[in-house]
Amino acid sequence: MKTKLLFTISFLCITIFTFAQTTISGKVVDQKGKPVTGANIYIDGTYDGATSSETGDFSFETTSTGNQFIIISFLLYETFKKEIDVTNFKNQTVKLRENVNALDAVVITAGTLESGDKARVSVLKPLDIVTTAGSAGNIIAALQTLPGTQTVGEDGRLFVRGGEASETQTFVDGIRVAQPYGATTNNLPTRGRFSPFLFSGIAFSTGGYSAEYGEALSSVLLLNTQDEPDMNKTEIALMTVGLGLGNTQKWKKSSLSVNTAYINLAPYQAVIPQNVDWNSPYQSLSGETVYRYHFTNGIFKLYAAFDASKFDLNQKNINFEDKIRTDLNNNNFYLNASYKGTFGTGWQLTSGISYGYSVNKIKYDVNDVDNDENAAQLKLKLRKSVSDYFKLSFGADYFITKFNENFDNNANIQTSNGYDSNIAAFYTEGDILFSKNLAAKVGFRLSNNSLLNETNIAPRASIAYKVSKSSQFSFAYGDFTQTPVVDYIKYSKYHQFESEKARHYILNYQFTKPGQTFRAEGYYKDYSNLVQYDTRDIAYNSVFNNNGSGYAKGLDLFWRDSNLYKNLEYWISYSYIDSERQYKNFPTMATPGFIGNHSLSIVTKYFITDWKSQIGFTNSYSSGRPYNDPNQTQFMNGKTKSYNSLSFNWAYLLTTQKILYFSVSNILGSQNVFGYDYAKLPDANGVYQRQAVVPTADRFFFLGFFWTISKNKNDNQLKNL
Repeated sequence: MKTKLLFTISFLCITIFTFAQTTISGKVVDQKGKPVTGANIYIDGTYDGATSSETGDFSFETTSTGNQFIIISFLLYETFKKEIDVTNFKNQTVKLRENVNALDAVVITAGTLESGDKARVSVLKPLDIVTTAGSAGNIIAALQTLPGTQTVGEDGRLFVRGGEASETQTFVDGIRVAQPYGATTNNLPTRGRFSPFLFSGIAFSTGGYSAEYGEALSSVLLLNTQDEPDMNKTEIALMTVGLGLGNTQKWKKSSLSVNTAYINLAPYQAVIPQNVDWNSPYQSLSGETVYRYHFTNGIFKLYAAFDASKFDLNQKNINFEDKIRTDLNNNNFYLNASYKGTFGTGWQLTSGISYGYSVNKIKYDVNDVDNDENAAQLKLKLRKSVSDYFKLSFGADYFITKFNENFDNNANIQTSNGYDSNIAAFYTEGDILFSKNLAAKVGFRLSNNSLLNETNIAPRASIAYKVSKSSQFSFAYGDFTQTPVVDYIKYSKYHQFESEKARHYILNYQFTKPGQTFRAEGYYKDYSNLVQYDTRDIAYNSVFNNNGSGYAKGLDLFWRDSNLYKNLEYWISYSYIDSERQYKNFPTMATPGFIGNHSLSIVTKYFITDWKSQIGFTNSYSSGRPYNDPNQTQFMNGKTKSYNSLSFNWAYLLTTQKILYFSVSNILGSQNVFGYDYAKLPDANGVYQRQAVVPTADRFFFLGFFWTISKNKNDNQLKNL
C-alpha cells in the first residue's frame, strides 16, 4: 500500500513538472531577413534560454508562466526586449535592428574635413597641421593643401570655393573669433593668429555646415583646444625669426598650458633679400594660455590670447612717383570661456562667452587711420539624446560688435565712421539615425540683426547613406546669411544695407579604410544680395546696393595613403571651380581675381629611421587668375601665368627631446605673379601703366631648434613643428 502511494505521488510530481515546462521557439533575423547566428535569447530574471543556430533558429523550455520579458541580444545589434505571453510564443520571427552607435556607423561628411583623435572620419592628423612643408607652423597654410581652398599668396587668408576670405568664420571651442588673422596691409600676406600648439582637433567645413554656426557665407573653421594635456613639460624654441617658450602643468582636476613667442624679422631680412622696402621689419610679441578644470560631469576651459605687432615699409604705387609709407601698429586680445557637460537623463549643455579687442594705428604718409573693434558672443546650446535614433539640439547666440574708425589727413579733412551691431539668433537641429547605414540632420537658424533691421531664417539639411563597410554618399543643403564686411557697413549712417546670402548644394562620396581615404565632392553655390558700389574705391559717398549676385560650382578630389610604402604618407588634392560674380564695382558678371580654375596640391612625408629624420615635400599649383586690363575693352580679360611652388622641410632628432628643423618654401624659385595693379589714369599715349603684384620674397628659409624638457624622455616637439 505504501509502495503504491509513493509511486502515485512520484507520478503526479513528474506529470505536474512535465506539463509546467513551456517551449519557447522562433527565429532571429536582421532587417534584411538574413539569419543572425549566435544571438543570446533568454527570459528576463531566469536561467532559461538558448543561442540561435546558423539558420537563426532557437528553442528552449521554461517553467515561467503568464506574461514575461524575452530578451535577445547580439554584439552588432540593438538589444530586443519585449513582453510576451509565454504560452503563445512559438515559431516567432524576431528582427534585430543594427546598433547605430557602432564604430562603423554612417556619419555625415558632406562639406566637412576633420583632423584630431576624436574625429570619426579624419583626413588630417594633428601632426599634419604643422609638419606640412611650406606651412611654417601656420594652420591656414596647412589647410590650403586641402581641396576647396584657393592659394591667394598676396593675402594669406582662407578663400573657400569661390568665396572671399571674409566669408569664412573661425571658432575656438565653438565660440567665434572676430579677428582671427594678424594685421597686414595691401598685398602683404598675413597669418592666422593661433599656433597649433594648444589645439587637438580641427573641423574645416567647406560648406553645408550645421545650423549652430552663422554669419558665414562659405565656410567655418572649428578649432578645439586640448581637453587634457599629456604631461608636465617645458618647451623651448630658438628660431631664425625669433624665440618661443611654452610650459604645461597638470594637477588632479585641472591643468594650465602657456606659450609665448617673440618674432623679429629684421635679422633674417638683413641676410635674405626681400621684394619689400622695409623701414622696420615685422615684429610681434604674442602668447596663448588655456586653463582647464574637470568637474564630475563636465569640463570648464578658459582660453586667452594676445598679439602685439608692428611694421613700417615703403610700397610702390603705380599712381604716385614716390613710394607710399605705411606704418602699422596692432594690438589684439581674445578671451574665451566655455563649459561642456552633462546633466539629468541624457542632456548635454554647452555654454560660453568670448570677447575680442583689436586696435590699429596706421599711418599712410601724412594720413592717420585709427580704428578699434570690440566683439563679443554669448552662447547656450542644449542637446538631448531622445533615443539611439534621435538627438535634438537647440540653442541661442548673441553677437555684439562695436567698430569705430577715425581718419585724419593732417590738413582739413577729419572724419569718423563706425557701427554698433547686435545679432540675436536661435537654432535647432535634429540628428536622425534611421539605421547604421542611413542618417540625416535637419534644422534651421533664425537670426535678427539690429543694425540691418532685418530677420532671416536659414534652413539646413543633410543626409548620408553607407553603401558598404568602407564607403558612403552624403548630400547637404543650406541657406546662409552674413552681414556685409566692415569696409561697407562702417558707412551705415549714410546707407542702409542688407545681409548677403548664399545657398549651398553639396554631393559627397567618401571611401575610408585603415591607411587610406578618398573623397569626391561636387558642389553648387548660389549667391544673392551681394553688395555693389559705383566708385573705383569704396568711400562714404559711394552709392551702395544689395543687387549683386553670383555662383560657384566645382569638383573637389582628395586622396590620402600611408600603405604604399613603409614610413611614407602622402595626399593629393585637386579642385576645379567655375565661378562668376557681379558685385563690388563689377560692370558685368565675371570671375573674381582671386580664383584660379584648377588647383593641385601634393604633400609627402617620409620618416628615415637610420637618419632619425622626417623629410617632407609640398607642391602647390594653380592655374592663372583673372585680372582687369583697362587697356582692353573686355572686363577681367587678363590672366596671370600659373602659380607653382615646391616646398621642403627636414626635422632631425638630435636626441629624443631635441629637434633641429629646417624648411624652405618655393625651393625652385618660381617667379610667381598674383596679379597687376593699373594706374587710375592713362599716360600721354593713352596707355594705362601697370605693376605686378609679386611675393614679398622669392623663397622663405626657416631654421629652428626645439627642446622639450619633461620627465617622459620620449616626448618631443615633432608634433608642433
